[in-house]
Amino acid sequence: MGKPKSYRLSFIFLFLVLLLCLAVNISFGSVNIPLADTFTSLFGGAIENTSWDYILWNYRIPKAFTAVLVGSGLALSGLLMQTLFRNPLAGPFVLGISSGASLGAALLIMGSSLFSGLSVFGLINDISLAIAASIGSFLVLLAVMIVASRVKDTMALLIIGLMFGSITAAIVSVLSYFTDAEKLQQYVYWSFGSVGNLSWSQLTLLLTIIVIGTLLSVVSIKSLNALLLGENYAQSLGVNLKKSRYTVIISTGLLAGGITAFAGPIAFIGLAVPHLTRQIFNTTEHRILLPAVLIYGAILMLLCDTVAQLPGSANVLPINAITSILGAPVVIWLLVRKRKMVF
Repeated sequence: MGKPKSYRLSFIFLFLVLLLCLAVNISFGSVNIPLADTFTSLFGGAIENTSWDYILWNYRIPKAFTAVLVGSGLALSGLLMQTLFRNPLAGPFVLGISSGASLGAALLIMGSSLFSGLSVFGLINDISLAIAASIGSFLVLLAVMIVASRVKDTMALLIIGLMFGSITAAIVSVLSYFTDAEKLQQYVYWSFGSVGNLSWSQLTLLLTIIVIGTLLSVVSIKSLNALLLGENYAQSLGVNLKKSRYTVIISTGLLAGGITAFAGPIAFIGLAVPHLTRQIFNTTEHRILLPAVLIYGAILMLLCDTVAQLPGSANVLPINAITSILGAPVVIWLLVRKRKMVF
């Protein structure tokens, strides 16, 4: 009975840390808003400076919740891929789904001149980019699903997913070569990733996608635990491998594809957070890991976004760079300290 209690205490502590990171993230930015006023506004109170209220509810709060959803979704999809392929180097984008989203965005931005000059009519904006990226990720996901129905070997599916990623990356490179500097710069800026461009309606749609992907993961917990011991052992326990593989792929596709469509390709979180969680909790039980990676992913993403927006400055650093700069040393330190990998 000791272990469950310690896990409960750990989750309570993590949740409190998450709330603190959320409050700090909302308070910091180019305009300094006191933490007391931030809490007052969050709990429905009136603050003297109405412009602060507008900044909080129309920019900072949506951005903070976007960071929570992005961090949680990427961390969970990374856990699913590492378990499915039993490979510590697998991440949420290993099936080429993120590359498909990037290709959709690239076709809209850099290929717009080939399609009746869409940019002339002002159709390239955050919404159209999200739609184009969603279509790209969905098409790649559909292709992966078709391949998964014909391939029995999970490792072969991993290699095929990497090949899909290579093909889409090659097409993006060709488009980059032939496009002009302005459109190339626009695509590169999108590829940096951002959690600060979503409206409340877009945030609601992203939340719906994340919830569906998470629910699919929850119903797969038993099969995920069995897959860690090998496919043959999982089958002996009555796990339907084909159904489990489909469920995990669809869940990952929704999580990684939806996040890339709305926030751009954000690296490192999906690869590192599952390892970070295993090292800290010292378990491979997915009933513990699944909620833990959701919280850890949200915390890490909030911290990275807080650093990226350079408190007190109008400049915002690329979130992709910050996630790796801050996260990689932590994972290295944990692995060196533990001297072995829990997997």
